[in-house]
Formats: sequence, C-alpha cells, structure tokens
Amino acid sequence: MKLRVVFAGTPTFAVPALSALAARHAACGVMTQPDRPAGRGRQLTASPVAQFAASRTLPIIQPQRLRGDAAVLTTTLAQLAAWQPDVIVVVAYGLILPRDVLVLPRLGCLNIHASLLPRWRGAAPIQRALQAGDATTGVSIMQMDEGLDTGAVLAERPLAIAADDTAGTLHDRLAELGAALLLEVLDALQAGTAAAQAQPASGVSYASKLSKTEARIDWHGSAVQIDRQIRAFNPWPIAEAKLQDEGVKLLMSRVAHMPVTTATAHPPGTVMGLRDEALQVACGQGVLEVLQLQRPGRRPVTAREFLNAGRRASDAPALVFE
Repeated sequence: MKLRVVFAGTPTFAVPALSALAARHAACGVMTQPDRPAGRGRQLTASPVAQFAASRTLPIIQPQRLRGDAAVLTTTLAQLAAWQPDVIVVVAYGLILPRDVLVLPRLGCLNIHASLLPRWRGAAPIQRALQAGDATTGVSIMQMDEGLDTGAVLAERPLAIAADDTAGTLHDRLAELGAALLLEVLDALQAGTAAAQAQPASGVSYASKLSKTEARIDWHGSAVQIDRQIRAFNPWPIAEAKLQDEGVKLLMSRVAHMPVTTATAHPPGTVMGLRDEALQVACGQGVLEVLQLQRPGRRPVTAREFLNAGRRASDAPALVFE
C-alpha cells in the first residue's frame, strides 16, 4: 500500500528523495521556497524541487514563511490537511516547521539530514565535515521535533569521505544515499517495525551557515587545512586568493607529499613551480598542490594552463599568492 506523502524541500539535494518518493508512494503535494532571483539577469527562478514537481505535475505551494504570519500558516495548514498526508518528508526545505505542521500527519514529519547525528546539526553539515577533516560522514533520517536537528533518529547510513571529495561530489553521493534510506524507513513505518532512537547527549556539534568571508585563504595556515577549505567551499562560496592584485578562485587541490623543510624555505603563498601538473604553493606548514584555478570572468583551467596563460613556467617562483 502506498503512503500519502507531502514533500518539503528546495535545493538540488532534495530532488533525489522526491524522485524516489514519487516513484514508490503517492506524492500528494510539495512545499518549496518561493521563486528567487537568479543568474546574471536576476530573473525569478523556481527552486530545483519546484521544477521537478512541475515536471511531474505535482501540486505545489510556496509559503513565504510559516512563523510570524498567522494568515499564511492558516492557509498552509488548510492545504496540508486537504492533501491528507500520512507523513511529511522534509529535505533541506529552508523554513522551520511550527508544531501545528509537525503534528498534522499521522506518522509525523521525517527529515533527511546529511550527517551522522548528533554531529553537525545545522545548515552546512557537508562542508563542515570536510573542513574538520572527518574520515566518515553519512545521512540520518530523524523524526522531527521543534528543536534544531534534535529529533530521534530512525535510521542512519555512513559514507566514507574520499581524499579528493569536494562539497559538490559529497553532496551528490549523500543525496542519493538519503533517498534510498528514506524508502527503507517508510517501508519500516508501514510495517510497524521502525524504532526511533534518541540522539546521545555527547558528540553534539553544529554546522553553521557558510559565508563568503570564510573563502579567503590564509597561506600561513597548514597545507592540510587549506586543502580542506578549498574542497569544502567548492562549489560555493569557492576559496579565493589574491595574485598580482587579481582575485583567483582555487577549485581543486591536494596536499603535497614532501619534506616540511621544502616549504619552510619560502614565504607562505609562494608558487614554487609546477610539479605533476600541479602548482606547488608554500604554506605555513607543508606544501599545497593546486590543480584547478579560475581567473575573474574566465573558465576554470588546469594548473599548467593557468601558469602558461600568465607567464613562462620558469618564472613561476616569482609568483606569490596573498
């Protein structure tokens, strides 16, 4: 028997879960954020979830807010009640659900969160896991309550973080993993075998929202930490450094395996040359290998292309990132 499901989500991370639900259950309605200006022309653009829902002719509502506006909440609750959901599934929706919404479906509200709770509650769990150098992350499906990612966990599944993972690649793998796990949880809810476990009080950490100010690289840091920053901030806000008074985006990197003394002979930020198709950049500790860069208004290029576009490879040691 199919469950009647209302789905609440907004970005691309939520689309695999909605797609899986629509194929297995009765997706009776979708809540997503209102259309926002996007692109160079700042044209109003529907969210990825809204676009997918429209392609499947699923009913859509886009409330501006659910708290602080009684009229909007009343209208939203009336529509949700009319859809008669057995469960509401929430994936990166972007609005906090008030208690009146949480208690409406008979099976409650479920949330897919991109971490192994209680680690990395909050807005940016994928990026913060990369920044912290976590070896493993995963997805958790929890029964929502009124707290910030504090609900009891129904299921979780770990995922190893690869050395070359960016926030973008990890995002895509976690989105697919969460969609598959969601279907398992819904099957268990239907069968009456689902058992939610309260989150432990220990091991709690918070993944604060990203800001553009975090993207500036400080070359006095270690190569390990700068590599994590570059990978965590790709595709947004993208790590950046200044080179010859020009802001340059650093898209891909890795930590060089060489003696620490090799870097300490150069001031942090110094480009030591091209080796194995990577720019060798001295850091406060260790050497960073930059693999892909982007100048303003240009396309992303390899380290060799970047170097050849500016000057001869033999001149590379004269370059210093700030």
